[in-house]
Amino acid sequence: MTGEILTDEGEGGMPLLFGRVLDGTGGGTRIGWDEIQTWQPATEDEVLWIHLQRTYPGVQEWLQDCLGIPEPTAELLTSEATRPRAFRDGQTLVATLRGVNFNPGAEPEDMLSMQLWTDGRHIVTLRRLPLQTPRMTCNEVDAGNGPVDAGSLITSITEHLIDRMSHSIIDMNEAIDELEEGDLDNAEAVLGKIATIRRNCLGLKRHMSPQHEALLAIANNAPAWFEEDDRREIAETIERLRRYLDDLDISKESALVLQDDIRARAAASTERTQNMLTIVAGIFLPLSFITGLLGINVGDIPLTSPGSHGFWIIVVLCFGIFAVEVLIAKKLKWF
Repeated sequence: MTGEILTDEGEGGMPLLFGRVLDGTGGGTRIGWDEIQTWQPATEDEVLWIHLQRTYPGVQEWLQDCLGIPEPTAELLTSEATRPRAFRDGQTLVATLRGVNFNPGAEPEDMLSMQLWTDGRHIVTLRRLPLQTPRMTCNEVDAGNGPVDAGSLITSITEHLIDRMSHSIIDMNEAIDELEEGDLDNAEAVLGKIATIRRNCLGLKRHMSPQHEALLAIANNAPAWFEEDDRREIAETIERLRRYLDDLDISKESALVLQDDIRARAAASTERTQNMLTIVAGIFLPLSFITGLLGINVGDIPLTSPGSHGFWIIVVLCFGIFAVEVLIAKKLKWF
């Protein structure tokens, strides 16, 4: 490999996040940036895997000069276009995949993208923000039980991406179960949590659906070096992803049903309150009319002469009317 050499300044100031030379048996050795520039396979089984920070200046030019990647492809690998997709370009495979963002303070729907390019002998993965999935595969290589070639490395990365998505789905299902079993009286707080769950479901579904298409493209259109075992493995990953998409639909529907239930309870409670207020107003309306009529300040008001006991007569009359109204309300089953 020849071409422009970027400065090796560590993770914070260089494009290389880590590099491994796969030995074909599940293990691998570390390789530095300077060694990458002149690397050649010592055996037929060796494969070079480098994980790069795609926002580092000069990465696109290095991909073109050192790996001979066409300019449009190199531009795609370093761009902000993060919609999952995959396509074959001759004997190379190019893909953009997405994983759940588990960085502190992130929401599940804030997914992170990872670009991938490989010709079967060289594998380049690129990211902008920290993504744990490539490091998990790298740890397997360091432990000696990792992928043996480019195809198995792709399947390993995709498996970890999908597995980590399942954690978010399980967390949302558990949150819905807790809400269903918990106190639903605080409707405002519960509806806020349900809205968050539904937003997460929609975000994951929006990104996982095109990822399903991208994995299908890898399984169906990958070059010949992507072996049948790798195709079967990624087909199993696709099937798991399809099940997770179904789980997302179920979670979204469960959240919607719970939301409708809470709103129905709140509407019923409001209706009961309004009915009670209407009944109370209906009972006291005749009493208010009588007391208001007898309280006007005009002459000839009956029962106002001394010794007529008008006040007590009115009190008894009001209580009688009240009792009759209560009996009528009970007969009509108003309460």
